[in-house]
Amino acid sequence: MSQTITELLNEYTLNLDKCTKHTIHEFNNIRAGKASPGMVESVMVDYYGAPVPLTQVANVSAPDARTIAIQPWERAIISDIERGIINSNLGFAPNNDGQMIRITIPPLTQERRIQLVKMVKQEGEASKVVARNYRKDTNEKVKKMQKEGLSEDEAKDAEAKVQKQLDQLIVKIDQMIVDKEKEIMTV
Repeated sequence: MSQTITELLNEYTLNLDKCTKHTIHEFNNIRAGKASPGMVESVMVDYYGAPVPLTQVANVSAPDARTIAIQPWERAIISDIERGIINSNLGFAPNNDGQMIRITIPPLTQERRIQLVKMVKQEGEASKVVARNYRKDTNEKVKKMQKEGLSEDEAKDAEAKVQKQLDQLIVKIDQMIVDKEKEIMTV
């Protein structure tokens, strides 16, 4: 056998951890009405001819619940940062005072909140599907290992461990969905 059952289970655990981290990242990108530096994480800035992430050319902070403050490390690129924010299609209108850029986050409408909750649920469901696919792949590898000489008891134990981990992840994702929904719907 090229891979032991322990290595297979460790690989499965790592894949579930990646799934969790991805879900958290996606949830953080869904705007809940409060300003967060992560909201401009995807903005690319033209820095002397090369596209660079905003966080590599400026300090990004959220001084209050409605404002994102961007302090460039070089004043010369403030207009490039402003252009990057506008070109990112995030729907933000940056205010440039010559020293720093401030973005005021408008409050969400009830209709938009409902759309965001739907997005959260879809993202959560997509993460569960990915996790179930990891389970399916792992169980197939266990069956293959069983054909190659793994005992039936070890195979059943491995499948039980895989299912238990999946069940724990689904509970965790469901809780993340509930928490994010509460965050979005809080006015």
